[in-house]
Amino acid sequence: MAKTNNNKIVVPEARAALNQMKLEIANELGLANYDNIDKGNLTSRQNGYVGGYMVKRLVETAQNQLAGK
Repeated sequence: MAKTNNNKIVVPEARAALNQMKLEIANELGLANYDNIDKGNLTSRQNGYVGGYMVKRLVETAQNQLAGK
């Protein structure tokens, strides 16, 4: 069964920044060359950490902007 990606970026101009953030977070988590490795060889936990930390960082950024920091 073919996997389809239903995630849509609301602001397409942010795609490059989101990809860069993903690579930085993966590197911080010890997943070097994240963009070139087969994600199927990683555990769900490893892949989940990358997405989870991305969300955490985006929420922190939004909260700081709302607080005027």
